Amino acid sequence: METRYNYVVIEGNIGAGKTTLATKIADQFNARIILEHFADNPFLPKFYNDPDKYSFALELSFLADRYKQLKEELVPQDLFKTFTIADYYFMKSLVFAASTLTGDEYNLYRQIFYIIYGTLPRPDIYVYLHLSPDRLLENIKKRGRNYEKSITRDYLQKIQDSYFSFFKQNPDNKYLIIDINDLDFVADQNHYDKIVDTVFSKSYDTGLNKVIL
Repeated sequence: METRYNYVVIEGNIGAGKTTLATKIADQFNARIILEHFADNPFLPKFYNDPDKYSFALELSFLADRYKQLKEELVPQDLFKTFTIADYYFMKSLVFAASTLTGDEYNLYRQIFYIIYGTLPRPDIYVYLHLSPDRLLENIKKRGRNYEKSITRDYLQKIQDSYFSFFKQNPDNKYLIIDINDLDFVADQNHYDKIVDTVFSKSYDTGLNKVIL
């Protein structure tokens, strides 16, 4: 199957399966893959234990790390790969900051974000994997990362609301929201094939596009 896209982003809440799906697609299509280096962030465990104290430091460090990685990995061309796929995009920085920062800190962060945001290449399509907070908590528990044990349903709901707020406030991008609450694309190949067909075999308009599988 040929793809109509040069740059695809897989987005979603914590535990939605972004990295797994991006990796499977990259393997199938011989695509160049960009994976977020979140595990290397020293502020992440501290943030989950004390959000009020470490939220601003965490979001700034993620902002810098994501910008550096995308700037370095998006610019070089790889003639031996069909396209580029990533398990996150720079907008993720503002999405999470909107749920963790408030007042002057958030306003300052937002200004910095949009200055940098305009300098990066935009994806041809953002694929958002939608799962309910309860399903997300199940997935988080299964993967067993110690620093994620304190994540709550309310926090996941805030992140979800923040994603949709960003989509609505930035309507010039192409978003494909796929409801995968009834799928298990890791265990079931047919479910995975459905997602791939939905992403690559159909055309979508700029703005929000929603599909339930």
